[in-house]
Amino acid sequence: MLSPSRHRARPALLAAAGAVAGLLLAGLPATVSHAADQESCRPDGLYKTPGVDVPYCSVYDADGREKMGADHQRRVIGYFTGWRTGKDGTPAYLASDIPWDKVTHLNYAFAHIDGGNKISVGADGPTNAATGMTWPGVSGAEMDPEFSYKGHFNLLSKFKKQHPNVKTLVSVGGWAETGGYFDDSGKRVNSGGFYSMATNADGSVNQAGIDTFADSAVAFIRKYGFNGVDIDYEYPTTMKDAGNPLDWSFANARRAGLVKGYAALMKTLREKLDRAGAADGRHYLLTVAAPSSGYLLRGMETFQVQKYLDYVNIMSYDLHGAWNEYVGPNASLFDDGKDAELAAANVYGSQQYGGIGYLNTDWAYHYFRGSMPAGRINIGLPYYTRGFKNVQGGTDGLWGKAAATTCPAGSGLTKCGDGAVGIDNLWHDKDDNGKESPAGSNPMWHAKNLEKGIVGDYLTKYGFPADTRLTGTYARKYDSTLVAPWLWNAEKKVFLSTEDEQSVAAKADYVVDRGIGGTMIWELAGDYGWNAAKGQYEPGSTLTSLMYDKFKSAAPYGAKVSNKELPAKAVDIGVEFGEFKLGDSNYPITPKVKITNNTKTTLPGGTEFQFDYSTAAPANASDQSGFGTKVISSDHTGNNVGGLKGDFHRVSLKLPAWQSLAPGASVELSFNYYLPVSTPWNWTVNIAGTTYALAGNLARGTTVVEPGSGTTPTPDPTNPTPTPTPTPGACTAPAWNAGSEYGGGSTVSHKSHTWKAKWWTKGEEPGTTGEWGVWQDLGAC
Repeated sequence: MLSPSRHRARPALLAAAGAVAGLLLAGLPATVSHAADQESCRPDGLYKTPGVDVPYCSVYDADGREKMGADHQRRVIGYFTGWRTGKDGTPAYLASDIPWDKVTHLNYAFAHIDGGNKISVGADGPTNAATGMTWPGVSGAEMDPEFSYKGHFNLLSKFKKQHPNVKTLVSVGGWAETGGYFDDSGKRVNSGGFYSMATNADGSVNQAGIDTFADSAVAFIRKYGFNGVDIDYEYPTTMKDAGNPLDWSFANARRAGLVKGYAALMKTLREKLDRAGAADGRHYLLTVAAPSSGYLLRGMETFQVQKYLDYVNIMSYDLHGAWNEYVGPNASLFDDGKDAELAAANVYGSQQYGGIGYLNTDWAYHYFRGSMPAGRINIGLPYYTRGFKNVQGGTDGLWGKAAATTCPAGSGLTKCGDGAVGIDNLWHDKDDNGKESPAGSNPMWHAKNLEKGIVGDYLTKYGFPADTRLTGTYARKYDSTLVAPWLWNAEKKVFLSTEDEQSVAAKADYVVDRGIGGTMIWELAGDYGWNAAKGQYEPGSTLTSLMYDKFKSAAPYGAKVSNKELPAKAVDIGVEFGEFKLGDSNYPITPKVKITNNTKTTLPGGTEFQFDYSTAAPANASDQSGFGTKVISSDHTGNNVGGLKGDFHRVSLKLPAWQSLAPGASVELSFNYYLPVSTPWNWTVNIAGTTYALAGNLARGTTVVEPGSGTTPTPDPTNPTPTPTPTPGACTAPAWNAGSEYGGGSTVSHKSHTWKAKWWTKGEEPGTTGEWGVWQDLGAC
């Protein structure tokens, strides 16, 4: 039986038919408005592919908010897995079981990357669950003859015709298939997956592999009628031994280049999806499942890919589990200042950390809120348990310990927790020796039966004898500070972390109150409903319906990155964070911040920049380069027990008095902070008494101007500067080569002009990337 852990995430695991047919299927208009109208629908902070008229208005309204139907003010995104087919005798969960009127998006899990770097769900055939399997005699699972494919994809397309506001995405990767894939015989092929597709063995970007994958992804969603692509890459982090141990041979050798490869992958996907969308008259979504663990995020630099994403789904679960001995909740909403794992690492005692606990949903939300509107963020909820046995200490097991003497084969662990087994581990994996992997993993409907002392009739389908009885009582416990329920069996010393109506209602209120985009569910098959005829809980839609009811009349979600009004005029001054130390060496976090003046105006010494960074890190950022970096205001101070109270710290830094910045010039400073943050955002600069936004904010409604003029940075037609006739051979910079990589600051010559790269690039021709693109024209040569 495949469990959440096999295909999904353990963020703290090792450390802590044609385009028109598709349009009709999606219920979207097959028309494209003028570019100016489309720009009015672009979400705040979302990157736009240069030169492409992206049809944003097919998905977003005039405020940049996603259109999901009148009764869906927030997202309810459900992962629908391909392996619960019922063919193995265990209960099936098919597209006909989805509460289609309660969800807004469905992510099909999973497609994988095949040996040729293309997206795949395996070979077509009657045993292929995605495209070939059928379920004769199952009500609701009848195939729609309109579609050339069968399987789950046929049923998803069939029901989407009945529910045109629901969008479907294909999710690629997952825990088991990030670095490999299962072939048609069920054997895992250690191909390298995301790791080798995006990053070469020497750490450089594998742009050829990325292009192959992205082109195949576009063709795939067009063929099967999906609305977009969801990337579940676990994980592009520099932290050693992160992710699936089966992938370490690929991942560890490439750690230094994984973040760069991830950024190139997401940028390429965004641009290819934008071009396809413009051709098809629909905007294609690009999303990711992102870690929530501060440990993993520390090795992901500043998560520079957020600007390419329609939204991010935070995997805010698997925060505690049997990969170590610390007994805690799977997905608490808040920190309580007592997390045993964090206490053991002296997080609460360290002044540098500011007492901020980083293994909870609220911390993870604020991490991403630092660079994204609240409405482009969705928090994750688990419809499965995590649990331990032989728990010692704690309060009803909470914050106790459960050490194991041996760890599952193939886990890569030398010290782990004593995970619950047997009837307390219904959705278990198997280790490398074919033995049950102890994890306390159960669908929530089984956990409800345990809580009520019910022996469900489904147990025999999972291999339990017909006369199975429960040992001890599973008492429900709840901590209101954490917002976390659990079951405690005092006789067995078993702790099972759960979700139920009380916790999900509190999380839904949290989403509404903070303007968050919505929720993401792993996985729909774990939700529960009461079968009165049988007297037991079974797969249902109780929790999903509860969220729908909470969200249907909520106020519109937050659509701006900044909580304040930024200037409407922006200048082209680039800011780039780089030179991060790798893995465990990255503490404190000390990147270089490179500021590049792409305007035609010299910035004098003393020019002040301001920006925001997330309250997920304490207000103690500084620099070591004489720029006087200081926090000038904070939305939160102190620890985060019960939640962070606000979103941003505001920072000021100034060019040193002796340091002017000429047009085209760059300056670097060494930045210093202690907990990971996503890319600092909401930048402003004061030039000669006027405050401007920066073009890199990608804010809605801003106009890029030349400082002091209030005009767009183009030549003045009333006073044209003569363009000199190029002298043959006068270009001194090396000629641009489509196959070469260029770092930020590199210069090339192309078509009798000299060009400067603002950031890393490969294969983008100078003169084709637009004013916000990578190449800056330095003039004729």
